[in-house]
Amino acid sequence: MTDQLVVGAGYIGRALAAALVERGDSVTLGTRSGTVVPGARALVVDASDVDALAAAAEGAATIFLVTGPSQYHRWPELWPPMFRAAIETARRSGARLVLMGNLYGYGEGSPMPMTEATPQHPTEPKGRVRTEGWELALAAAKRGEIQVVEVRASDYFGPGAGKTSQLGSAFFGPLVAGKTARVFGSPDAPHSWCYLADIVATLLAAADHRGPWGRVWHVPAAEPLSRTELAARVDALTGKRGSLARLSPALLRVLGMFVPFIRAANDSAYQFTAPFVVDAAETERLLGVSATPWEQSLPEVIASYRALEVAGLPAQDKR
Repeated sequence: MTDQLVVGAGYIGRALAAALVERGDSVTLGTRSGTVVPGARALVVDASDVDALAAAAEGAATIFLVTGPSQYHRWPELWPPMFRAAIETARRSGARLVLMGNLYGYGEGSPMPMTEATPQHPTEPKGRVRTEGWELALAAAKRGEIQVVEVRASDYFGPGAGKTSQLGSAFFGPLVAGKTARVFGSPDAPHSWCYLADIVATLLAAADHRGPWGRVWHVPAAEPLSRTELAARVDALTGKRGSLARLSPALLRVLGMFVPFIRAANDSAYQFTAPFVVDAAETERLLGVSATPWEQSLPEVIASYRALEVAGLPAQDKR
């Protein structure tokens, strides 16, 4: 039985912990609130506290850092201590470090599709802090102090995802009910979307990889689709006539002057106003993972929102 430490119990962290338990690993799930996942040991820990995190990682084979500050606008302040703590914990414990990342670091104007070899040139604060964290971890790896990889995913979706997902309850909920979903950015821009099961599969495969570390893996995504195309597919599957309406960019800019969270979201608007497409061919070839086709994922997601509606339960809103 292999000991594993999962730091963070948002949408991805809970699913990852459950997958590790299912395959027979001994899992510690470290969170600020002591979140419980059946079969895992719940531990209250601050991801920015080096000593506490190092104690939690004692004996672990892998540290999965899959947490993320929910205060979007405070990423530049809140991420660096967590990166430093995770790197130092990996150094002290000898555990491998797997970082759950995103595509923000590639920045506006990056060539499409973005591959694992695409240079990072972040163009807004959230991308810069993610890039700096990866560079800090990579520098430690090059000094021979730790083993680290970063798994980068585009926007996630999956059964029961809440409002924090661009393809979450605010998108699927109205469409499944035959109503209008309001979307951020252009509904017609092609976009890569990563299914939760594929994110978890890539994290597991990256952790088990016996080849060179100190590199990036991309989570495979099914064919890029705009939200207009996705809405049409949802309508075809449900027999409803749901529609989309774009949130006013002008209004969002005004609101961003007063609401830091909206201002931070506006900084990343480029991801939803032009094609934002990921290529994971290298990851697929070397790790043996592949994307779940839309023909499978969409019916599963639609069924999940229908079940929540029948049960009168809210979608999951944790990141």
